[in-house]
Amino acid sequence: MAAAHLACAFFFDAEPVGEPRLPALDACPLCAKPLGRDSDLFMYRGDTPFCSEECRDEQMQFDAIRARQAARSAARRHQQHSSGAESRSGHQVTRKASAVAS
Repeated sequence: MAAAHLACAFFFDAEPVGEPRLPALDACPLCAKPLGRDSDLFMYRGDTPFCSEECRDEQMQFDAIRARQAARSAARRHQQHSSGAESRSGHQVTRKASAVAS
């Protein structure tokens, strides 16, 4: 029984080695509130712990906004690329009108 308790304590006390992108389990990444060993954790994306549902939901909203902005930006780049390709390939027809002087 003591070995199980020791292994659990080791999990929380250990520093992640070789994986710097993984969030630490010591504080909420949004509000920086300390995460207690006996408190509930609200996980998001499988590896990010939050102190409350509110913090997790706020992060989810931030991520949704960023995703929409990225999609709009990609659509604009695609549209600009497409219109530039049309003008280079000659699909856009330009007509010159000449005036005849009498």
